[in-house]
Amino acid sequence: MSGITHLVEHVKIPKFIRAKQYFPHNELSEDEIVSIIKDSFSKPELKEKIKPGQSICITGGSRGLSNIVLITSEIVKQVKALGAKPFIIPAMGSHGGATAEGQKGILDGYGITEESMGCPIISSMETVKISTTAPTENVEAIDVHIDKNAYNADGIIVLNRIKAHTGFKGKYESGLMKMMTIGLGKQYGAYIAHAAGDDAMPDRLFAIGSEIIKKANIIVGIGLLENAFDKTFKIAVLQPEEIPVKEPELLNEAKAAMGKIFIDACDVLILEKIGKNYSGGGMDPNVVGRSRLPIGIKSERMGIFELSKESHGNATGMGRADVATMRFFNQISFDDTYPNAVTDHDSSVYKIPLIAENERECIQTSMAICLNMDENSPKVIILKNSLEIEDILISETLIPEAKTRKEITLIGEPFEIEFDENGNMITQI
Repeated sequence: MSGITHLVEHVKIPKFIRAKQYFPHNELSEDEIVSIIKDSFSKPELKEKIKPGQSICITGGSRGLSNIVLITSEIVKQVKALGAKPFIIPAMGSHGGATAEGQKGILDGYGITEESMGCPIISSMETVKISTTAPTENVEAIDVHIDKNAYNADGIIVLNRIKAHTGFKGKYESGLMKMMTIGLGKQYGAYIAHAAGDDAMPDRLFAIGSEIIKKANIIVGIGLLENAFDKTFKIAVLQPEEIPVKEPELLNEAKAAMGKIFIDACDVLILEKIGKNYSGGGMDPNVVGRSRLPIGIKSERMGIFELSKESHGNATGMGRADVATMRFFNQISFDDTYPNAVTDHDSSVYKIPLIAENERECIQTSMAICLNMDENSPKVIILKNSLEIEDILISETLIPEAKTRKEITLIGEPFEIEFDENGNMITQI
């Protein structure tokens, strides 16, 4: 029993009904993915850039991208087929506790190992200054740093997902320009890029990324677009000079394919898990809201149950929630979380929520601290996480609204959530 149990145990958790949200299935098959990559490396504009005996660096990001093991291993295979010597670097700013060992561990957790890839993985936090951007009306002169091993390679293949960012909006958000600026920049380069705050990031990504294209030996950019099921539906293979030109168009395409909650607002939103494998911010505000930007579903309060194993203790994003469980608190590694806060020049999404004893108490506490909720008709939604949003639970008060949405199908009848003897949910979403 926690110190708040007796204050919230009277709060009645409503009945829920299963809801299935519809999104189009347009993902590529594994055979199609392999074919696209193989065909790209057979074209003269890429094939002629990779010579026998050259060392070729391939970026490995911190997100658990769909098909990332297949895609990365196929790139390695094609580089080898051209007689070159590929190696992979963790390209993830300050993630992994901003340590070489921690960053290699993140790749290992995704299945990207020297054994599975068939090439070395070289992890280091050491950077080299390669240039300084020219000052513009929007961006001052900025020193440009990239990973030392990448810079010393004969060529760099930039691989990343292109998608909406969780903290800022602009022509450039998450994508190849960010991978060059933040990923290749490691902690120090990322710290410099974040120095003016989120609103300045799109312009800084353009300035720094463009300078890296000019001064580092970028061979090609490979941008991955994912649908609402977190599955790859498009692979864009871009020449270096095409990256800043075509990425904004690809970003708009990625945004149009994103998942969302088709209910506009609720009193309480519950996420069973958050983590860096779901979003750079632990949870994607483009889906769950809780952002300074007008995005995602609106909720008065949010509760979280657990931190994903793949996040390796990095609890970035917990500050967006109001309540979390004791289990979540015990999963936090501050050594892995706080480097992100320092690098981001921000503390807001790293603050600890109220801690409840268990999942039932997390829901009850989130409801109890609402200001505007009708306690007889609470609007509560439960998600697995911010990526897997096809199947959700909604409280029965939301049934009339859900019936007006063509993208939502209700399944079965309303039911009571079941909890075990420890107060944790037995009911599966």
